[in-house]
Amino acid sequence: MEIDETKCDGCGRCIPNCPEGALQLIDGKARLVSDLFCDGLGACAGECPRSALRVVEREAEPYDENKVMANIVRQGTNTIKAHLRHLEAHGEQQLLQRALTYLREHRLPFPDWHEEDRSAGGCPGLRPRVPAAAPGPIAGTASALRQWPIQLKLLNPAASWFDGADLLVSADCVAHACGGFHRDLLAGRILVMFCPKLDGDWDGYVEKLTEIFRHHDIRSITIARMEVPCCGGTTMLVKRALEQSGKHLEPREVIVGINGEILSGLTPKGE
Repeated sequence: MEIDETKCDGCGRCIPNCPEGALQLIDGKARLVSDLFCDGLGACAGECPRSALRVVEREAEPYDENKVMANIVRQGTNTIKAHLRHLEAHGEQQLLQRALTYLREHRLPFPDWHEEDRSAGGCPGLRPRVPAAAPGPIAGTASALRQWPIQLKLLNPAASWFDGADLLVSADCVAHACGGFHRDLLAGRILVMFCPKLDGDWDGYVEKLTEIFRHHDIRSITIARMEVPCCGGTTMLVKRALEQSGKHLEPREVIVGINGEILSGLTPKGE
């Protein structure tokens, strides 16, 4: 795979289509962090709306960590860290040591690749974690759900509850990660849910959202997504549907951390 950085706008649509994890979104651009794990089938290229990715056919050379590192280093510290984490996560200890030797031989500083770095754009959602112990019993909370169904695949775009609605368009994981989901995000809003990584019908989802926006007087749109890069597809689909519907609404994006905290976009009620 080759990536034309001048065309890549960092939308992240290619990321879910690279199951090997060779692509990551780093510093606002798609990066090939490991040639070793790229299968060369080009599934990611077909999802790029700007044609920034392409498959290059050539006589395959034996994998050479030195050559890979020469390419990785020029892309900056965050890409180096992502590559080292990637090798370690796949148990490639010999290649990891070769990469560290390359840094040492070229007198380059060793980045702390064990340190979680949100700015690096790697996928923290794929890294195993042990959640912190809960401080005590969690009090019951009344449901703020106002309609059913809630999954975008099942919703009827003509449903009357969309008239004059404040919409919450949420990635599936948000409701499970965010303890205050009903109180802080859902209260007073009509819910639309889907998963931008696992659901495959992106074009169908854009079409259905477009119909909802076009035929109803939507008052506001709040987008709730996880911090992981692939979840950026939630925002991308909503914005594409708004553009196709001709409606001029500015959605509010709320980003939820993998520990359940609201990182940006909303001040929880009561604070």
